[in-house]
Amino acid sequence: MKTTAELKAEAKAALRGQWGQAVILNLIPTLLTVAVMFFVVLSGVIWFFIHGSGGDMITSVADYHQNNASGGGTSLVTMIISALFMSGISWTYLDLLRGERTQIEPLKDAFRGFQGVFIGGVILLALLTNIFTTLWSFLFVIPGIVKAYAYSQSYFIYYDQIQQTGEKPKVLDTITASRRLMDGHKGRLFWLDLTFIGWYFLVALTLGIAYLWVAPYISATKAAFYEDLQAHI
Repeated sequence: MKTTAELKAEAKAALRGQWGQAVILNLIPTLLTVAVMFFVVLSGVIWFFIHGSGGDMITSVADYHQNNASGGGTSLVTMIISALFMSGISWTYLDLLRGERTQIEPLKDAFRGFQGVFIGGVILLALLTNIFTTLWSFLFVIPGIVKAYAYSQSYFIYYDQIQQTGEKPKVLDTITASRRLMDGHKGRLFWLDLTFIGWYFLVALTLGIAYLWVAPYISATKAAFYEDLQAHI
């Protein structure tokens, strides 16, 4: 098995000459998220001017969203949209690592997870892995974390199955395959995540700006991790 340093070196090599496109690829879902947040705030402001009376704007806008939106529902939608974006982005880095492509096409690749052949499976994977992880978390926090790592390769496996067979695999079978693939390797991935802590501090210090460069590096390294697992089945 490859070391953490070797996986990171592979990720950097795959991104060499592609950093500008990778930043744009990561920026697209970020801008869309900002746009949605702007729309949500704007809708509250409009509601205030139409229906507000007496109170201050901030309180009225907060009341609007409390009365007209479900926090749980919003979180669920956010989780699904994030899974759709991140799965497509991760698959792009996997293709780069495999030499199956030499260029990133941000406007196309950012929406790969939304394509008809993938979207249903990605949504179900996001829902089921979230449900299973949450149920395990009820026992204690640590079992939930362990299961999250066990299910972490599901999106890669789902992508590979479609690419190799042209058929959609069963979602539960995909989750089971991820659990088996990660047997004995969850600690490796946990350690890999820990090695990025310094980069997350940099993201915080730059008020999130550095994330545009850090995210491709992390995603490409995770793709290299999956490719290494597959090479040792």
